[in-house]
Amino acid sequence: MTTTEPKAPGKAAPGQMVEMAWDPITRIIGNLGIYTKIDFANRRVAECHSTSSLFRGYSVFMKGKDPRDAGFITSRICGICGDNHTTCSVYAQNMAYGIKTPPLGEWILNLGEAAEYMFDHTLFQDNLVFVDYCEAMVKDTNPSVLRRARDTEAPNAAVHGYRTIAEIMEAFNPFEGAVYKEALQVSRTTREMFCLMEGRHVHPSTVYPGGVGTMPTPTLFTDYLSRLLGIIDFIKKAVAMNDDVFDFFYQALPGYEEVGRRRVLLGCWGAFQDPGVVDYRYETMDRWGKAMYVTPGVIVDGKLLTTNLVDINLGIRILLGSSYYDDWVNEEPFVTRDPLGNPVDMRHPWNQTTLPVPQKRDFEDKYSWVMSPRWLHPETGDHLALDTGGGPFARLYTTALANLVDTPYVKSTGSSVQISLPKGESLPETVLEWRIPQWSNAIERNRARAYFVAYAAAMAVHFVEQALGRVRAGDTKVFEDFEVPDEAIGCGFHEAVRGLLSHHMVIRDGKIANYHPYPPTPWNGSPRDSFGTPGPYEDAVQDMPIFEENGPDDFRGVDIMRAVRSFDPCLPCGVHMYLGKGRTLKKLHSPMFGATHG
Repeated sequence: MTTTEPKAPGKAAPGQMVEMAWDPITRIIGNLGIYTKIDFANRRVAECHSTSSLFRGYSVFMKGKDPRDAGFITSRICGICGDNHTTCSVYAQNMAYGIKTPPLGEWILNLGEAAEYMFDHTLFQDNLVFVDYCEAMVKDTNPSVLRRARDTEAPNAAVHGYRTIAEIMEAFNPFEGAVYKEALQVSRTTREMFCLMEGRHVHPSTVYPGGVGTMPTPTLFTDYLSRLLGIIDFIKKAVAMNDDVFDFFYQALPGYEEVGRRRVLLGCWGAFQDPGVVDYRYETMDRWGKAMYVTPGVIVDGKLLTTNLVDINLGIRILLGSSYYDDWVNEEPFVTRDPLGNPVDMRHPWNQTTLPVPQKRDFEDKYSWVMSPRWLHPETGDHLALDTGGGPFARLYTTALANLVDTPYVKSTGSSVQISLPKGESLPETVLEWRIPQWSNAIERNRARAYFVAYAAAMAVHFVEQALGRVRAGDTKVFEDFEVPDEAIGCGFHEAVRGLLSHHMVIRDGKIANYHPYPPTPWNGSPRDSFGTPGPYEDAVQDMPIFEENGPDDFRGVDIMRAVRSFDPCLPCGVHMYLGKGRTLKKLHSPMFGATHG
């Protein structure tokens, strides 16, 4: 039942196995710890465990609440992507209440979510991820790479204006670099764009089941568009700078593709509804899911397994294994069959009961509050440890392979996504193309993030045009009234900034009987499940090579941090932390490197 790709053990030399931990991982929200055992003689991570010491309990206290409050409550799950939760909850409620948002309301929601992607990805990529690649960090961890960067010309200098790779790195130095500071201004502009559509960032005040409370005037959309066109050149430059730096790392450090690499196991639940197709009925979910402007899908080893949201929904399984919970399989199920008559598994979110059991952390047993969401492969029976690629990587990958998106600004080709950005203040109209890469690794997750900012910007132009067309034709309806039924089920599928997001709701006697939101971090940050399969963070770090030039005494763990942060583990925060100088476990020599634990 294992679902990760076995990595061939290298020939180990006698060396020191050193235990090192980063807890909490900073520049994120919540408590994420990465615990490793590192063999410095062989420059590899022998073992990795991902753990969270924070219990939230939303699935517990949602019970008995008025279903109409679900969006406002679940928004507070996260202070970063709260609007994604609100939107996803609204999608689930629309299904449960049997209502459809008016087309203009959908365009407004799409515009708000596009602004959120642009805001969050820019802030995370340019102000947080690139701290790990900036001149100050590389000088500290890989001085030989920085020396080479000073002598390497930047291929896209004509676009972004920086002559060498080192100059780009310097521009990303925190608090001082020109790009670092400009990115903060862009984040402010994109936040303003969001607030125009959804009222308040990051907990929307104008997003409800059945529509929005935003007043749709021509000025609303032109104000949004003028801000978008003011940052469009920055987006073009960002893509060019990211390409230059990441391509350089491949050249300067042969083998760097192994940092953060894991088997291609990607999930995307789709984003940006097509108002002309979506009706939120479960029975038609496959049809309106395929019409999304970001295509949902599951990818295994580079092949698109499905784009059917019904299949995606039914395949979700919540496993325990290394999590601090009692099992619920002996509880009574809430949903035995979906609206199409398909059987619903007891480990599906509709049937989950959260039974927390606080206890001491034990890496040989239970060590995290995060459960282990998996997706059941219908042919092999494997419980796949899907990851989101940080969000953009899976979104671009599924959209490219599905070959369904075809707009004037974004087109999927079957192997790539073409993105057309309009003319800005200084740069001409530009066509970018994201191509499916060879690896699912840290660099490609990070590279995809810059391209998806461009994707969101391009789609936003399309959404503005459609919304303005509605308003000019006299259609200003943005809300549909509704009543809450006594008995109903609903599910919403959306993409939070950092990846797949689903909300599953059961209503009984007009109240919430069961509610489970599954954001991207439980998928990416899950611990080993009941089959022993590690979660994506663990899998991406375990057995990866170390390229940092520092030894155990002054080790920064920059390669490990690049691997983990490439998944965008939620919130930007502070600085790196590690425990002292590391603790020596024992000297060992083993032909099966990594198999012997200290």
